[in-house]
Amino acid sequence: MTIAEERIERLHQLASEAAAERDTDLAREYVRLARRVAERNRCGLPTEFRRFTCDECDAYLRPGVDARVRTRAGGHVVIRCEHCGATKRYPY
Repeated sequence: MTIAEERIERLHQLASEAAAERDTDLAREYVRLARRVAERNRCGLPTEFRRFTCDECDAYLRPGVDARVRTRAGGHVVIRCEHCGATKRYPY
């Protein structure tokens, strides 16, 4: 594991903790930092990180609190951000 991947993982943990304490601005800053680290080092973000962050407003999403999570008959999950209304879909 590279230093960048370790830093991204740590920022993911910090964003999760900040979101749990309802400090959305701090959680957004951690998400932005993690994305910048990934871009600069040309490494991808972990799947769990991508699924629980909003691409539009950089919010860290917690299902049932900041995001609506629904499953659809077509075999995919739909996550809607409560902050900006952006929608994400991925197969299951």
